[in-house]
Amino acid sequence: MGTVRRHTFIDASADAVWSLVGDPARLHEWFPIVGCEVKGDKRWIDLAGGLRFEEDIVTLDHDLRRFQYSIVNNPIIKKHLGTVDVIPDGADRCVVVYSTDLDPEVMALIIAGGAGAGLDRLHDIFPDRKDVH
Repeated sequence: MGTVRRHTFIDASADAVWSLVGDPARLHEWFPIVGCEVKGDKRWIDLAGGLRFEEDIVTLDHDLRRFQYSIVNNPIIKKHLGTVDVIPDGADRCVVVYSTDLDPEVMALIIAGGAGAGLDRLHDIFPDRKDVH
């Protein structure tokens, strides 16, 4: 199984960042996809090339500021768990951590690229830039 993790510090409150990142229906506002649809504990994401992925929402914990999802019913992806955490680092600063465990492991690299781009996009929305790692 491939495992990747990206993180970035943002000079905004964890609550402010979570209001965007913690809303499964708003993923397209910061992650490099063109749209998404949420119904109950299901989400479908649309990629620019026309592909559509079905996901199960595994965890949506507003107290921990943790969102977890799993890509399902996909002929290529055997097992997947994505996790996004928004962790306070003072009153007006937080760290956003995006991690993915995926089989086949080579697919984790694709999601890692998307995660890096998504974290970069958060800095366009919350503009005080810190390095993405």
